[in-house]
Amino acid sequence: QVQLVESGGGLVQAGGSLRLSCAASGRSTSRYIMGWFRQAPGKERDFVAAITWSFGSTYYADSVKGRFTISRDVAQNTMYLQMRSLKPEDTATYYCAANPYGTRWSNSNAYDYWGQGTQVTVSS
Repeated sequence: QVQLVESGGGLVQAGGSLRLSCAASGRSTSRYIMGWFRQAPGKERDFVAAITWSFGSTYYADSVKGRFTISRDVAQNTMYLQMRSLKPEDTATYYCAANPYGTRWSNSNAYDYWGQGTQVTVSS
């Protein structure tokens, strides 16, 4: 089992920045893909970004490319999502997740473990 706890959400004005954190514990995630997803009210859960824990390779949704940066601190067992130039359409609950399969980076069905989510609200 892997336990994931997100933090860092909040209310920010458009154009502002936030950094989300995801602390992992339990089973080793060294072979995992770790990802961020988001879900706005009444909408499906969408892929945001992912990173391989071992090599740090990254992959982004087109909607956040150039604005968001995913990273991880292996020693701290923590993943981050630095969000810049935030837009009202970025408003959602953000979830971190762990994918033990090493494939299907953007497919939520490949992620077996999920955090409880953290709310990000961007005002216009």
